[in-house]
Parts: sequence; structure tokens; C-alpha cells
Amino acid sequence: MQNRLNEKQQAIIPIAVYAAIGQMDKLNSALHRGLNAGLTINEIKEVLVHIYAYCGFPRSLNAISTLITVLENRNLKGITDETGRDPAPVPEGWNSLMAGTENQTRLVGKAVTGNIFEFLPAIDQFLKSHLFGDLFQRDVLDWSTRELVTISALAAMPGVTSQLKSHYAISINSGLTFEQLYHFVDILESEYGDISINSAREVLSQFLDAEKNL
Repeated sequence: MQNRLNEKQQAIIPIAVYAAIGQMDKLNSALHRGLNAGLTINEIKEVLVHIYAYCGFPRSLNAISTLITVLENRNLKGITDETGRDPAPVPEGWNSLMAGTENQTRLVGKAVTGNIFEFLPAIDQFLKSHLFGDLFQRDVLDWSTRELVTISALAAMPGVTSQLKSHYAISINSGLTFEQLYHFVDILESEYGDISINSAREVLSQFLDAEKNL
């Protein structure tokens, strides 16, 4: 069982944090560190695609533009970064809603229902078919890495503590450990204390307390 996040996992955190809050100057440095840590170009591309589901297309597109600039500058300096593999093609007969519903249920640990989804079924369909279906089937990143991206972005965004708490639970179901989540908040507090990190440790404590009472 892993007690700490590895070097590549640690490198993903600032990429997701700074992309989500639109700090392109700091994202620039984080992208260099990520590439130097061994993240492939396609892995970083996938991180920047994944965050749009949480912080929107504008932030994601700006981050992708910054990545292009970073890669151009590294290429001019003679640095060759590994491209990495492309996502596997979807299976024949792929149904994103069906697959996404299965993925969501597995990650959450139960079928997802609630007032919001009854009030507006379209958002339920989009969450299942697009986020948990189309995005989660892209295997350049495994599910635990996608959840690390998600909690990094959510921790940096104000007003989303309930979603962060939910994704701590999903992170555990995806394969991250409690020790790795503690390491995650340690990194946030030590390296990104100058931004709003949404009381990430407090939210983690609330989640763990709720787990103990189950």
C-alpha cells in the first residue's frame, strides 16, 4: 500500500491547481516541472482536458495554449519530451451513457440519485455519459490519477467544498489511499498556501470522520 504520492503524481497537483484557477505564469513553471518529472506530453494533455469538466472550457483552453508554448520553448532548447501513448479506441458498440453509469456507480460505491438529478435530468445524463463515460474511458490516465487531478482542481476553487468531500470518497474507491490523501493536503499547505485551498485538510477530516461512523 502506498503511503505517499510518487514524483509524477506530485507533479500533477500544481498543473491541475494553476490551470483551474487560471494562473498561467505559475502553470508554465509547473508544466516544466511535470515534464522534467517524467510526465509524457499526452498525460499532461489529458490532465488539461479532464479539468474542463470542473473549471470550464476557458480555463482548460488557456492551459492547453500554455502547454503549447512550453513545448515550443523546450524544443527550441533542444529538449525532446516523450509524447506517450494515445487513448485506446472505444470498444465496438460503445454506449457512453451505459458505460458512464457503470463507471460512476463503481467509483461512488452506489447508484447516484438525488434532488438535483430529479430536478434536472439532463445534468445527470451529461455527468454519466460525458464525464464518467467519455472522459473516464480515456486510458492515458488511470482513474486514481483522474481523481488526483479532480481534487487538486477542486481544492483550489472556492465554494466547492461539498464536491471536494465527495471526490475524496471517489479517490479512495479509485485506488488512492488515505495516507496519499494526507500527503496531498500536506503538499497543498506547504507549497500552495498563497492560494485558496478550500480548507482541504478540514474537508478531508470531515470525510474521514464520516467514514469512521459508517
